[in-house]
Amino acid sequence: MAGLGTGPDGEMRMSLVELIAQADERGLAASGLACLDRCVPLLGGDDDEVLRPLWANLVDGGDAGAWGALLDEARARLGVADVMAAEDVEDEAALLVRRMLAAAPAVRSAPEARVWADACSVAALQVHRLLDLADDPDSVEAHRTGRTEGMSPLVAAELRRQITVLELLAEHGTGGLRRALDVSTEGRRVLRAVVSRRARHG
Repeated sequence: MAGLGTGPDGEMRMSLVELIAQADERGLAASGLACLDRCVPLLGGDDDEVLRPLWANLVDGGDAGAWGALLDEARARLGVADVMAAEDVEDEAALLVRRMLAAAPAVRSAPEARVWADACSVAALQVHRLLDLADDPDSVEAHRTGRTEGMSPLVAAELRRQITVLELLAEHGTGGLRRALDVSTEGRRVLRAVVSRRARHG
């Protein structure tokens, strides 16, 4: 596929869609959570720790049965109890993030996590596209399948982060969680700066 590029070892990297298709339950949950974590600033979330209990739930020995309760706590802290209708939110990007959190599965199983991870991937890329003033002629889905030419800077960076998180979990399992969290923290700082600039300039 055009534009996929190669990894450090010179081998062709899989597209984002392929990585999601092959990921296990933990990798999928981490992928969806990472997308959400990077976009939290759009919900007015200044607490970088709000999703940390969910990250901790993914480690070896984490209680998968507690996932749903931890999600409810995060929704309550961020003020997201339900999927909101478009007419209730003026900001399309914020609406996408609210729906990402509201749609998170209560049960941390591979089938449900795959649907959520895929939806979060699309939504997070669309959020970055909405916030980026640069032109991007291709669809988000085209970028996810490997067509990366002409991507706007914010979208390109988000795509790289999504791929990196999935690769880390695929290669290192729970050992990749710390680095995946670091990648998401970096992305959240970038998005927070973008949101801040947008607020200042109207």
